[in-house]
Amino acid sequence: MANESFLGIHGTALALREQRLQLLAANIANADTPGFRAQDMDFARALSAATAPGAAIGGADPIRGAAAAARFDAPSSQPSLDGNTVDGERAKAAFAQAAMEYQASMRFVESKVRTMLTAITGQ
Repeated sequence: MANESFLGIHGTALALREQRLQLLAANIANADTPGFRAQDMDFARALSAATAPGAAIGGADPIRGAAAAARFDAPSSQPSLDGNTVDGERAKAAFAQAAMEYQASMRFVESKVRTMLTAITGQ
């Protein structure tokens, strides 16, 4: 992958964390939608798939492909009569945790960029 040399695995991790946040946000947004099935993503599995040798072969986007392959139906502790499987409190907690993980990855990437800029400018 193009960003692998400079950012290492962290560029890929950041993109996958973004994909997971979008998935979790969709769960929260559809908490009252009849028949909506809550989903989540196994981050470790997605990261492993996205960074596997040959992941970018064939012109496909390895990030989206890995994220899609690592999706699963989120467990529901509160069955709903309308078929919706979103557990509102669990969905909000998962989103908050994922947001913190995204921020941590972003800080690491920012630090790498800042270090590179310092090396280039000498300041």
